[in-house]
Amino acid sequence: MKRHFKFRLYTTGDTQNSTEARVNLAAICRHHLPGQYEIEIVDVLKDPQRALADGIFMTPTLVKLAPSPKQRIVGTLSETEMVSQALGLEQGAVAA
Repeated sequence: MKRHFKFRLYTTGDTQNSTEARVNLAAICRHHLPGQYEIEIVDVLKDPQRALADGIFMTPTLVKLAPSPKQRIVGTLSETEMVSQALGLEQGAVAA
């Protein structure tokens, strides 16, 4: 059985960095986790209280919610190989 990954990406509207992070995360997930992921986008301009409640003070910030352990990565996620490794998505790591 394969694990299901859940991500939450905090962005700031359609800024360049936020757009880049959305595109990079989608590409990483399509490559490493086809059919095994969900991405929630939280725009801090539309929901600033949620970002503060969740302890988000910089955007873009990616939070891996599942599977454990919970992790955070700040930035555009452009170093896709390093991001994949940090999230535990290297080849062979997604099958349980």
